[in-house]
Amino acid sequence: MPGTLYLCATPIGNLEDITLRALRILKEVDLIAAEDTRTSGNLLRHFDIHTPLTSYHKFNEREKGQELVERLLSGTNVALVTDAGTPAISDPGETLVRLCIENHVPVTSLPGANACITALTLSGRSTRRFVFEGFLPTDKKERREVLRQMKTEPRTIVLYEAPHRLAKTLQILAETLGEARGITLCRELTKRFETITVTTIGEAIAAAAETDPRGEYVLVLDGKPDAETEAERQTEFAEISIADHVASFEAQGMPRKEAMRAVAAARGISRRDVYQALL
Repeated sequence: MPGTLYLCATPIGNLEDITLRALRILKEVDLIAAEDTRTSGNLLRHFDIHTPLTSYHKFNEREKGQELVERLLSGTNVALVTDAGTPAISDPGETLVRLCIENHVPVTSLPGANACITALTLSGRSTRRFVFEGFLPTDKKERREVLRQMKTEPRTIVLYEAPHRLAKTLQILAETLGEARGITLCRELTKRFETITVTTIGEAIAAAAETDPRGEYVLVLDGKPDAETEAERQTEFAEISIADHVASFEAQGMPRKEAMRAVAAARGISRRDVYQALL
């Protein structure tokens, strides 16, 4: 019978932010797979946990992942931990989870600390709908595509960033979203010098130029305002009449009634308005 892979969330700063269940599982499993054995070793020593450690990170995830799956299949119970927070979020743990599922190895998650959710709740931005982008891609082509999508994203956006790249990332965001876009910079979450700065991208750029950013950052940005989207839509359709708009759909083989319905939806007007324009 195979063992179980436990995804154990660990503190993102304050060591008290670990669950009793996580502490029990870390003591009971046969092996702990850690992103950095030195970092996790400090945590385990703090809680007097002596379970054997092995490394599992983005540089060995393929070969080590297969090795861990083989051990799980032989009955070994393994806990997966990241340096801080929940495994598999901006972390190679997602690869191991996929391998376990493919090999019918049981996987369960022990919920706990997560920088994205912590920052979102502290940001003062809308929490009803949001997207998590993690770190912006380092590949230029991939990054351009992500930024292109963010430009029209109406939901709150959450990003991670390292201090030495903060200024450059803020500049990129300003060029893409505009300096007036609202942003909250969350630094050193749950730690002694936790800082939450509610501002705009332009003001954040100015502040970053005057200081030496330190500590890991979570950036929470307002989505594109509905009013701005509506204004762009009206500007776009001002250049084409309703009749021509309907005709363009009909030219694609769409029946008139469906074309009228599509135009009404695209312009944010009623079908009666479309009908009146055609008359």
